[in-house]
Amino acid sequence: MAIHPIEYRYGHPEMKAVWNEETRLQKMLSVEAALAKAEAATGYIPAGADEKIAEGAAKVRLDRVKQIESEINHDVMAVVLALAEQSEDAGKWVHFGATSNDILDTATALQIKDAILILRKEAAKLRSVLLDMAFAHRRTVCAGRTHGQIGIPTTYGLRFAIWASEVDRHIERLDQLTPRATAGKMSGAVGTMAAFGKKGIEIQKRTMEFLGIEAADVSNQIVQRDRHAEFVMWMANSVTTLDKLCIEIRSLARSEIAEVEESFGKKQVGSSTMPHKRNPIKSEQVCGLARVVRAMVEPELLNNTLWDERDLTNSSCERIVFPEACVLTDHMIRLTATIVQNLRFYPENIRKNLELLNGLNMGEAIMIELSKRGVGRQEAHEIVRQCAMFARENRVHMKEALLKNETVSKYITENEITQIMDPDSYIGTAVEQVESLVKKLKKRE
Repeated sequence: MAIHPIEYRYGHPEMKAVWNEETRLQKMLSVEAALAKAEAATGYIPAGADEKIAEGAAKVRLDRVKQIESEINHDVMAVVLALAEQSEDAGKWVHFGATSNDILDTATALQIKDAILILRKEAAKLRSVLLDMAFAHRRTVCAGRTHGQIGIPTTYGLRFAIWASEVDRHIERLDQLTPRATAGKMSGAVGTMAAFGKKGIEIQKRTMEFLGIEAADVSNQIVQRDRHAEFVMWMANSVTTLDKLCIEIRSLARSEIAEVEESFGKKQVGSSTMPHKRNPIKSEQVCGLARVVRAMVEPELLNNTLWDERDLTNSSCERIVFPEACVLTDHMIRLTATIVQNLRFYPENIRKNLELLNGLNMGEAIMIELSKRGVGRQEAHEIVRQCAMFARENRVHMKEALLKNETVSKYITENEITQIMDPDSYIGTAVEQVESLVKKLKKRE
């Protein structure tokens, strides 16, 4: 019976397949086969033994490994014995000179490599979706907000462009950390390669080359966990971007604002007791799961603080952290792309909120124009501030308050005030910034 929500509620089959038991076994067998190939190539085991071990690896079954493990209570030795059974007379050379974590850590590197390929692919898709939305809404003028209060105008296109740029940086970071997070090792019980003798460095180098990953320059019994911590922190950083994005969508979907809304199916139910509800549940799911992934940063950092050449406190923790973090991060990236792609806009509410303050939010535009026409910037700021206070307290339009001010009327005509206070004309280079970013990042697709 399923217990963990990842089993039945969250996650995509593609990422789950990377971390299932069968895949884990196959990665370990791949490492054992690569080790044998490297040892045969360096003359450390008899020629041809590696071929029989590789053939045997294709015959090992998970149920047999589990049966052996139940008897000996050692996961890696269970794999070794199951492989030896299938390797004929070459079975005596299986795992020769290696320690358990040579196999485990290198297998983990292979799994992380596969996970990264999926995460990068899905992050690139999300970036593309955000760029498309940025371009489509580059001229959709809306109320900008700071401190939760309406400020000067911005555009929806600029918002999406900012998010796209942030996702792009995450992709860049992922590319940079990939060689570090996917390094394997074949250095023995404490890192000296003593069991391999003078051929240790060459055996490690060849093994990793056969597997297509980097070899750690130095290690003890394990690959140092700063590598993995960097990867987990990347996931935490990335899902925080998704969290931020979805918080904004949730805020803009509030009944009082109602500028955007998640897609809502014809038969979808929003509440068990309030039939009218259309809740942003997908965005809320992203925000909630982001907390789980961020919580995995500390355990993975602590996995780097082991006793001496290593202890076992990292092992049980990583069995949970790696698959959960990868499955949930992948799930959230895919879900966010779906949310954005199907977002519904309400132009009438966007315009209503843009004009909600009766021109107060256009005060900066007037201040700048007064400064350009000879009024000192600080004096202009105080004039506009006083006009804004008057308009707010007397519940009149900002334009009316400005026209009552002698200094304003001296420098700016009524028609000019109307033009200056048009929010559509006060978005600076927002359109150009969006178009430039879209052009730049689309080249990376």
